[in-house]
Amino acid sequence: MPVTKELLTASYDFTLDEGLIATHPASPRDHAKLLVYDRATDAITHTYFYELEKFLPKECALIFNDTKVIKARLFGKKTSGGKVELLINRALNAHDVNVYIRGKVKVGILLHFNENLHAEVKGLREDGSRIVNFYQNEQLLRFEELLPIIDTIGHIPLPPYINRADNEEDANEYQSVFAQEEGAVAAPTASLHFTQEQHERICKNFQHAYVTLHVGSGTFKPVEAEIITEHPMHSEYYAISDAAKKLLDSDTPILCVGTTSTRTVEFYDKHGKITAGEANLFLHPNNKPSRVNHLLTNFHLPKSTLLMLVASFVGLDKTKELYAEAIKHKYRFYSYGDAMLIL
Repeated sequence: MPVTKELLTASYDFTLDEGLIATHPASPRDHAKLLVYDRATDAITHTYFYELEKFLPKECALIFNDTKVIKARLFGKKTSGGKVELLINRALNAHDVNVYIRGKVKVGILLHFNENLHAEVKGLREDGSRIVNFYQNEQLLRFEELLPIIDTIGHIPLPPYINRADNEEDANEYQSVFAQEEGAVAAPTASLHFTQEQHERICKNFQHAYVTLHVGSGTFKPVEAEIITEHPMHSEYYAISDAAKKLLDSDTPILCVGTTSTRTVEFYDKHGKITAGEANLFLHPNNKPSRVNHLLTNFHLPKSTLLMLVASFVGLDKTKELYAEAIKHKYRFYSYGDAMLIL
């Protein structure tokens, strides 16, 4: 099979002026810009997120991701006294937690944090991540017991390209107004634009349901393989609510709020309609969506799986055209940036 440009990672590169990388959210949330692309007419409209309802197809149902970002970044010390930074990636089971640790650590080393919280390194992984167990007062903690502790001592894990420390504003702004299920280390960013009022209004006027995908740090990982299909896609926990299952099993047109809910819906549709488990679906122009009709999303990193997901809806050439249009009109990019609606 010939390697087309759609399969080459280099095809998904673009240059972005640093000034277009959003380091703070729009205020209010719904005053972010919105680029609307209608595939039926090939028309582009420039507007604002608070006008979203005017463009939503009346017959569609919206699927939201209700995951909640945890304070996954911890600062502490080794027993030797050296400083250490730990980023929780995901729970593997009740006790084993997959993390990233800045600096060299060996199996068996203890890391010390506030509130008498300790982490013992149990294993090293080839991808650079570590497996740890957490203890408080010598008591082994289950992951759900860890969450209220890190909510007190941890920090919001802002994406690496937001080159600043988190602050009190981020605790609210890097969280959707409908976040419920704790477990994400990155926000489903298209969701961040909704105010409480707008979300309630849309839910009153449109069919809707919630899925859960606990977004992992792998969402920021660029594709390093020369051919995109050789990229080892990261895996994330997902769950489909009963209301979402009912909509997905119907013939109702689906609009997914964000790439995370898109990956969840498409994994469910393409892999036996199982309502919970591990999702590692990679959507790209050679693996197009089968159930999702419309997409609401932010603007993504070059050479990222999320950019390739956008191309699975509109094709590589149109994706590049839309991104060039956004750059021309000075849209703000990435997690705290502006949004795009694909109809």
